[in-house]
Amino acid sequence: MPDNVYIKNRPATFEYAIEDRLKAGIVLSGSEIKSVRNGKVSFNDSYCFFEDGELWIKSLHIAEYVNAGYAGHAPVHDRKLLLQRKELNKWHLKVKEKGFTIVPLSMFINENGYAKVEIGLGKGKKLHDKRDTIRSRDVEREMKRHIK
Repeated sequence: MPDNVYIKNRPATFEYAIEDRLKAGIVLSGSEIKSVRNGKVSFNDSYCFFEDGELWIKSLHIAEYVNAGYAGHAPVHDRKLLLQRKELNKWHLKVKEKGFTIVPLSMFINENGYAKVEIGLGKGKKLHDKRDTIRSRDVEREMKRHIK
C-alpha cells in the first residue's frame, strides 16, 4: 500500500520518561480511518486508561472526513486499543504503581493497511529532567553540524 502515514506525538517524549513501548491496534470507523490516512490526527492532551480490563485512548482528535456524509464520526471520543491479554495485565499492574501513565507516542498505517498506535509507559519528568533533555538535544545538534 502506498500509505506512508506516520503521525508523531512530539510533546510526549518531552513530558514523560518512556520506559517501555508497545504497538497496539485501534478500533476505528470508516470515516476515521480515511481521516487518519489523510494525516488529520492530533494528540493534544491524549492519554490511555483502563476500564473493565480493556485499554482505551481518550482525547485523541481525529478530524471529520470531508466526504463522509451522514456516516461521519465525532472528532473526539474514547477509542478502544487492541492488545493481547498478557500485555494488558502486565501494563495494568505497572500503571497501578505510583507515577506511571500510558501515553500515545505515534500513529501509523502498517504494511497491511491497519491503523496502529505506538503507546509508551512513562513517568512524568521534573523540570530539571526537561532541561537535561533540551541540553542533550542541543549538544547532539551541534555535533551533527560539525560533522557535516
